[in-house]
Amino acid sequence: MRDASAEHEVPRDCNKIESQIRKATHTKGLIIVNTGHGKGKSTSAFGLMTRAWGRGLKVSVVQFIKTPSQYGEQMAAKKMGIDWVSSGDGFTWRSKDIDESAAKALHGWNLAKERIATGGFDIVILDEFTYPLIYKWVDTTCVIAWLESHKPKMLHVVITGRDAPTELIEYADLVTEMREVKHPYKDQSVQAQAGIEF
Repeated sequence: MRDASAEHEVPRDCNKIESQIRKATHTKGLIIVNTGHGKGKSTSAFGLMTRAWGRGLKVSVVQFIKTPSQYGEQMAAKKMGIDWVSSGDGFTWRSKDIDESAAKALHGWNLAKERIATGGFDIVILDEFTYPLIYKWVDTTCVIAWLESHKPKMLHVVITGRDAPTELIEYADLVTEMREVKHPYKDQSVQAQAGIEF
């Protein structure tokens, strides 16, 4: 016979988390990293963008790798009046000139630094920024040192992309790893679909 009371018990982890939330005493601008090989890293960042916009916060997005195009997130941000710049020439495996790809990534980092340092934003999202770090187009150690010196105290910076460098993971305040369990591309040969993938 099943114990009905056991079905309504609060897991111990939940009690621990609630206790930690009650003990929290201050706020600060966070460095948030969404990484891993599962889908949803950018989607999570854009969900946060929407939440922040709903709260009246000023958000900027610098999108690396992807070109200015008709991606759903770009169209939504335009309608919402969110500052958005894309500084890429497409996914690196399609690049016709890898030096040009690297130059665009460096340009994107310079645009990001301007947005971060001005103090005019509450959140700056660096979408797909782990790739310029992985490819050594932008030096991870220099990025961290620059953020430590120039990021306003209450500014939140969100970085997305696969294979976040170890130094970035150690530096960040919040790191989430997306893990692929099933994927319709591989498991069912389902094509990318508007509103889901782009």
